[in-house]
Amino acid sequence: MSHVSIYRSAQGEAEILALYDRSLERIPASFEHRMLPTRFGQTHVLVTGPADAPPLVIFHGGNVVNGISLRWFAPLMQHYRIYAPDTMGHPGRSAQTRLSVKDNSYGQWVIDLLDSLGLERPTLLGPSYGGGIILRTMAVAPERIGRAVLLVPASAGNGSVWRMLSEILLPMFLYRLAPSPERLYRAARPMFTAEPDQDALDVTGAVFRHVKLEAEFPQLITAAELKRYTAPTLLMAAERDIFFPADVIVPRLKAAIPHLEVEVLAGSGHYPSAAGEARINERIREFLSR
Repeated sequence: MSHVSIYRSAQGEAEILALYDRSLERIPASFEHRMLPTRFGQTHVLVTGPADAPPLVIFHGGNVVNGISLRWFAPLMQHYRIYAPDTMGHPGRSAQTRLSVKDNSYGQWVIDLLDSLGLERPTLLGPSYGGGIILRTMAVAPERIGRAVLLVPASAGNGSVWRMLSEILLPMFLYRLAPSPERLYRAARPMFTAEPDQDALDVTGAVFRHVKLEAEFPQLITAAELKRYTAPTLLMAAERDIFFPADVIVPRLKAAIPHLEVEVLAGSGHYPSAAGEARINERIREFLSR
């Protein structure tokens, strides 16, 4: 675990937290803010939705503020009691302790969160890095998961390293050297299915400039680690995802989770389009209503 600040400056941290608040203002819901103890440090959790609705824990994408990916699931907020933790060591209001990606620390963190929330076997939903966190939880505490939804998840297989380097990392480096809207767009565009919205661009640019990025994902899951995992699980993979393309992650996860339900989002990149978001929410509702 690393306890060094993830931010390059206090001014940068303040800018990120202002964008955090702005990202929540764009979601048509009111949020309760809780700070919960875990063995790794304090974790900030957003809570919304009807108090008597079924619990749904949503883990956000990596190196981004919670509201950017949480907004994708706004239609679920009237049907479920949503608990959305800020991942430790990522931009947000949790402790800046960076958990190890080489062991089951993330799964242990989730156990502590569920204990603090009083949730025995909730549904877990995670896009991208959040999906990797759920896969680690499946390995360490399968009995704590009632159902799981993995959306373009990390930790199941990776896309072309060359493409990531040439299309995102090099443009990102050039943007940090000399920031401009054009350079930011070039660095961000390969992640999106449609044109990036301004909120996502603003957050992406601020994170590139002000955050020491988490460069690794939770370690790849193996079939042996998931032998005890039996909960109903939905995988939604993106055909054109530069990070975790469907043709890589679907076969690996099908081999590890034989009862897996799969939907491939045709033509989709890592960040869904508006039509993709609508389909994702429709499919999740259908899966969880059975």
